[in-house]
Amino acid sequence: MRVRLVVNPASRRGSQLGDAVGAELRRLGIEVVADQSPRGLDAIVVAGGDGTLAGEIPRALAIGVPIGLVPLGTFNDLARALAIPLDVEAACAVIAAEHTRPIDVARVNDAYYLTEASIGISSRLARLQRPEDKRRFGFFAVVASLFYVIRYARTFRVEIANDGKRERLKVIQLTIANSEHFGGVITVDDAAIDDGWLDCYCVAVNGLLDFLSVAGAMVRGRRHSVRGLRTFRARSFEVRTRRAHRISADGEPAGTTPARFEVLPRALRVFVPER
Repeated sequence: MRVRLVVNPASRRGSQLGDAVGAELRRLGIEVVADQSPRGLDAIVVAGGDGTLAGEIPRALAIGVPIGLVPLGTFNDLARALAIPLDVEAACAVIAAEHTRPIDVARVNDAYYLTEASIGISSRLARLQRPEDKRRFGFFAVVASLFYVIRYARTFRVEIANDGKRERLKVIQLTIANSEHFGGVITVDDAAIDDGWLDCYCVAVNGLLDFLSVAGAMVRGRRHSVRGLRTFRARSFEVRTRRAHRISADGEPAGTTPARFEVLPRALRVFVPER
């Protein structure tokens, strides 16, 4: 197998383990090339976080090859959704076994993502994260920034259209998820990354305690019974706001509102462990 290796040196472990990933792939008999030409490639291997992998989706779809993930990010939500090991050697072994699974891809403003896209708290949090802080402090850097963002967060009005229905809400956070795992700690039991649906979560709360109450309920899987949270499921969403709001998708900038979110069912193949 001949693969192009993409390493994100700005990810939490990419700068330390990027070379080790290449060495382990070669030890397993995989040819690793740095050439960006698509000719002769059998796969793309990403050593980094969810945002790094999302950046390679257009290339993988264009040339019709699967993506292998060696998770070196902070949250590694995609790896958790697909049961990909966090250990470098074990993740490389999954790629060498060449067992793939088709998964859904989401798209907003021509930006692809796999786990979630957000407007509000999460989007501002993504903009505040500095690579050097994430490398040094990891998850704790995110937590520190989160409390700062919540303290100064403001509600905004949003109009959400899906399946001929239209909702007008006042929210502090809007997330449209493609996966059952997102946000580092949230797992949704009745969603999946290959179910052909997007899930929209609208958080309308006042202050830190209310926000933490909603977040805690989602972490415990009680998203349908918590005050301050509205959920919708559809194959696409049209989102409009009174003024333009920035969107982040898998932690990367993805334009502003108004925006259309849509799912591409089972569009991408990813190397995963055999069940």
